[in-house]
Amino acid sequence: MASILEPRPAATVLLVRDSQEDVEVLMLRRNLNSDFVGGAYVFPGGSVDSTDADLTSDDADFTDEHASHRLSLSDGGLAYYVACLREVFEESGLLLARTVDGSYVNFDDAVTRDRFAAYRRELNAGRISFRDIVKREELRLDVRSLEYYSHWVTPVGPPRRYDTRFFVALAPEGQIAAHDAGETVADVWISPSLALERARRGELEMIFPTVKNLEDIAHLRTAHDVVAFARQRLSIRKIEPRIITRSGRTEIVMPGDVGYDG
Repeated sequence: MASILEPRPAATVLLVRDSQEDVEVLMLRRNLNSDFVGGAYVFPGGSVDSTDADLTSDDADFTDEHASHRLSLSDGGLAYYVACLREVFEESGLLLARTVDGSYVNFDDAVTRDRFAAYRRELNAGRISFRDIVKREELRLDVRSLEYYSHWVTPVGPPRRYDTRFFVALAPEGQIAAHDAGETVADVWISPSLALERARRGELEMIFPTVKNLEDIAHLRTAHDVVAFARQRLSIRKIEPRIITRSGRTEIVMPGDVGYDG
């Protein structure tokens, strides 16, 4: 019997903002040549790296102990929050961090914008670390901007499995999101309801957890509503779907569905 592939720790973020008509979430299209869900529209995110644990919070009240308790872990919880902020910067160019004076990093100034764009290129090329950028610019990562939202594990079967924590955060003002033209090849701000409608029409390819997380917030009207909705989720259960074959058809079943325990 083949051994079951252990899922890798991962973190992803639903970045939200308000439009004139509705709340919008940032979605990125993965490169068609990606080893995992190529061509699918996803939220910014990825694996938790060992280096993510090297960055600590400057917030005395938001320690690894605090983060781990929130994620129901014995330790290492803060690395998930740092991974979120790193992945968001790598994949979308948005940076949830504050300067020494407490203000959010702002890219309205062309010199600052170009400097951080260069940082991003160097980071994605592996020539600099996220930690180097944070230290060089004397930044404070805004871990408090992230609200833990849901917990999904890839079913047994696919060649890659992830144990993913989903977070929600308000998109920073004074910054413009853009895909990295490497791992991601398109970006769109879209209302959850429209994203789901376009997925049903086959216009946007999405994986199961993405659809389910969008469905959870589709009834909310503002970005602050989404963040508040995530904040009030005090007890978050791990969801691990299963892939089964029934009547000759492959199906994804959720805990509690008929056939899940079999």
